[in-house]
Amino acid sequence: MKILAAIINCSFLLAGVVCASSLQEQNKALAKRAFEELLSGGRFELAEQLYAKDFVNHGIHRDISLAEDQAALKGWHEAFPDVVIAPEKLIAEGDLVTIYWIARGTNTGTGNGLPATGKKVEQSGITIWRIVNGKIKEEWSAFDQLSMMQQLGLLPQKTSGGVGETEATGKKKE
Repeated sequence: MKILAAIINCSFLLAGVVCASSLQEQNKALAKRAFEELLSGGRFELAEQLYAKDFVNHGIHRDISLAEDQAALKGWHEAFPDVVIAPEKLIAEGDLVTIYWIARGTNTGTGNGLPATGKKVEQSGITIWRIVNGKIKEEWSAFDQLSMMQQLGLLPQKTSGGVGETEATGKKKE
């Protein structure tokens, strides 16, 4: 009887692992689809299918709604009409999917407060999504905005040697 109980318990444990793995694979597939079709492809009509109605993008200073998030995405597409945002690595654990992505595009339009510079940009970032019931419910993202502004020529490039002693102190080091 004890052996039968142990076999049943192991079966439930194995089934739980298989289901969790399956759910994580489904969440990764949803994230990949969102990146390829919506974020990169500009198919904004898919937002209702892919995101929860009460979606929240957790920013550094404030949270934004799905409408605000999609307006910002449309602004990026206006500024970079040829943008491609490619998911490079996807890692899923529980209800979270982390995506390391690379975006490439040419700034030929205006959007999100950027002037059209005609310059190409290559940018990487990380996005974490919490997916609940097959929809993206929460987001945390980070990318190097300073590098983007430098590539666009809107901020000076960092010098190769960094700031020297003379520049930092105003006095030449002897």
